[in-house]
Amino acid sequence: MTELTIAHISDIHAGSPYFVPSLMDRVVVEINELRPDIVLCTGDLTEMGFRPDYVTAKEYLERIQAPRIVVPGNHDARNVGYVHFEELIGPRWQTVTMDGVKIVALDSSEPDLDYGQIGRARYDFLREEFAQPASFRIFMLHHHVLPIPGTGRERSMALDAGDLLEVLQECGVNLVLSGHKHVPYAWRLERLFVVNAGTCASLRLRGNTKACYNLIRIEDDRVQVSRKYPFHGEETLIDFVPSTASFDKYICPVPKEESR
Repeated sequence: MTELTIAHISDIHAGSPYFVPSLMDRVVVEINELRPDIVLCTGDLTEMGFRPDYVTAKEYLERIQAPRIVVPGNHDARNVGYVHFEELIGPRWQTVTMDGVKIVALDSSEPDLDYGQIGRARYDFLREEFAQPASFRIFMLHHHVLPIPGTGRERSMALDAGDLLEVLQECGVNLVLSGHKHVPYAWRLERLFVVNAGTCASLRLRGNTKACYNLIRIEDDRVQVSRKYPFHGEETLIDFVPSTASFDKYICPVPKEESR
């Protein structure tokens, strides 16, 4: 029987004028109260990849009383920031198996560029890792692999999203987690579910979105993903059954523009 609770945070942006320390403090407090089995962070810990900002992000992450997997985002790869990431945060790709759940995390960032990719050279690595026995498979990266509604013109999705999605489906991956666009959303693509996180501690918000992070609760053949608002409540984003790919999605519609 699989029972796992995951906190999915993203886009902290330490060093940005829009970074709100009180929001990040609250995220840490709430996560510690929730006591998840693991915390997954899908990048953009910093605004410009500078070492002092990595130090700030690290201090917050180390206050979280749970195992963590962290991948860099496009902002973290600026100014050779990936060097500080590896020194202060850890490896830029990791694999973990916990209670039958296989998690593979890869760096999709490219130095000093907003777009990113996983790249064909890593596809065989994904196939090898996900070939190992698991009751549920999760892949995490920074860049989104499907367009996110309500985020404006699409210009920084993973460049190899199509090929990557085909590999992930071939591997039987159940859930893809990403960040980057600061808007929480969920898609189902055939039997694969794709969930994006908002920014947990920044006011770099699109439209009427609010700072938030995701909670993922896996119980046997049922998965619930909800968004948690620091200082506020929690609402369900999507419920799904991996074995049948049936789901219920709870999405706020994209605001309509007034006709002119």
